Amino acid sequence: MPRQAPAPSLLTAPILPALLRFALPNMVAMLATALATVAETAYVGSFGVPSLAGMALVFPMVMLQMMLSGGAMGGGVAAAISRALGAGAPERANALAVHALWIGLAAGGLNGLLMLAWGPAIYAGLGGRGEALAQAIAYSNVAFCGSIGVWLMNTFASVLRGAGNMLVPSATFLLVSLAQVLIGGTLGLGWGPFPRLGMAGVAAGQVIAFSAGAAFLFWYLQSGRSRLSLAVRATPLQRGLLSDILKVGALACISPLQTVLTVLILTRLVAQFGPTALAGYGIGARLEFLLIPISFAIGVASVPLVGMAIGAGLVARAKRVAWIAALLATATLGLLGGVAALAPGLWVDLFTRDPAVQASAALYFLWAGPVYGLFGLGLSLYFSALGAGKVGGLVLAGTLRLLVVAIGGWTLLQTSAEPWTVFALVALGMAVFGLAAALAVRVTRWGHEGLPTTR
Repeated sequence: MPRQAPAPSLLTAPILPALLRFALPNMVAMLATALATVAETAYVGSFGVPSLAGMALVFPMVMLQMMLSGGAMGGGVAAAISRALGAGAPERANALAVHALWIGLAAGGLNGLLMLAWGPAIYAGLGGRGEALAQAIAYSNVAFCGSIGVWLMNTFASVLRGAGNMLVPSATFLLVSLAQVLIGGTLGLGWGPFPRLGMAGVAAGQVIAFSAGAAFLFWYLQSGRSRLSLAVRATPLQRGLLSDILKVGALACISPLQTVLTVLILTRLVAQFGPTALAGYGIGARLEFLLIPISFAIGVASVPLVGMAIGAGLVARAKRVAWIAALLATATLGLLGGVAALAPGLWVDLFTRDPAVQASAALYFLWAGPVYGLFGLGLSLYFSALGAGKVGGLVLAGTLRLLVVAIGGWTLLQTSAEPWTVFALVALGMAVFGLAAALAVRVTRWGHEGLPTTR
């Protein structure tokens, strides 16, 4: 297979300006996604406390789908493509894009079927009861009918990001977020001539918007406007190419599973204090989940820079990219965490005026806010490690966080602890994750300097 030289600018450009150039479009897109989530929660808040409690039950599973498709497997897709381009193998990158399509289609279908079958049992196991459980199921059944659209949109966006194109995916996410807000509000609240569908209507906004976004990105990749060409019929399935994506993406999927399992354990701990405490925690945890897209915007900007550097054998440059991106994420999330701890009302008042719910959410931020910076450190390094294809140590960092929360949670259950102890456990888990992730990247070899690789 003939090789071509990769775009030199991504291998020689100053790192911080390149990161900012890639991160800023993602920041805009992720901000729009965050605002769509805020609007969704505001819609749900107008339905009452049981609906907010129901959203607290289902939201971790919705975000798990996003993290699996856009972060873990999506990172594996972007990393494989960027390494191929860095090594000067564009034909391989094109073939990898087609294989990513089939992975996204299969994974989206499986994701949806599993949640439709097991979602109600999961929410009940988390402590959902009565009207809160009914509201969670009403949202979930509609949201996960659209899993294929979510997976394909995130997959196609990852293909483009792996080739260094951040603008088109970001613009698409911006438009999808606006559509989600408008459609979700129209169907959920019954604007204009439309009936009020409640939680199911809010969920339908996401399904319709993401499916439309996936269709647009598929057309864009086939149109010849991208650096890559999505030639589906002309590209036979090859085990080696599937393996190139899955050996990183599948391993990386363990990390969001651990993240959500951690949140589910914490949700179950809080549920014992009643719907009011659960609703307050749900508002606080939602901001935590929104920090993931912010770190995603920075971390995913490092993926093509790290991946192409690894592909070209520039290992030292790849590590510099990782650390600079990590410092940027730490500073950004640290600032947001400090604001949340000092002025929780700026976030909490968007969703509820119930004094008890507000107090519960404020208590959460008092403990968790100061360590958001360390959480951002770990998340950014996770994406950089995806670019290098060396994500094992970061998965172990997530495992350590899960163990801290699981063992600590079991201990708290045995001692009839107060709610603040659960939130302190949240903070400890975040800190452990960030520090362990930094250690993992520090000690892991990412390859041999001067030795190009596509795998």
